[in-house]
Amino acid sequence: MALKATIFKARLQVADMDRDYYAEHSLTLARHPSETDERMMIRLLAFALNASETLEFTRGLSSDDEADVWQHNLSGEIETWIEVGVPAEERVRKACGRADQVMIYAYGQRTAPVWWQKMETATTRFDNLQVFFLPPEQCTALAGLAERSMELTATIQDGQLWLASDTQTVEIQPQRWK
Repeated sequence: MALKATIFKARLQVADMDRDYYAEHSLTLARHPSETDERMMIRLLAFALNASETLEFTRGLSSDDEADVWQHNLSGEIETWIEVGVPAEERVRKACGRADQVMIYAYGQRTAPVWWQKMETATTRFDNLQVFFLPPEQCTALAGLAERSMELTATIQDGQLWLASDTQTVEIQPQRWK
């Protein structure tokens, strides 16, 4: 019997002073049975860092042809493709060919640095690619915010993000690798 996704609801208020973007988003996140709270919350973090009225979550882990988060223009072309984790080189190449802008939010204390050692030279030709690393202790703290129903405030300034619930605040400082 196949396991079903667990549905999480989030009301996210974004105050992005770096981009002068201020909005509230009512989001539904479907957490695949094999997905951890940490990965799901990193998807939410990626949404907050790139929030716009047209940015949306995809089917995620259950689809090979979609990003984790993406944005289309009015003609249906992919403007922004966002991956979470350490995607295969072929997937990165495909994303860079299909989207105007590609962002990867890599995490994992051991896996991400090894992945980047292999990927760094392979991705030099992609001018539309940005790669960020999220430190493990910050990802663990971020996972602690996961609840089936969340009310979160994201404040972004000078590349730092503070994600706050009514009980705690997590500071995230993505390290830019590319």
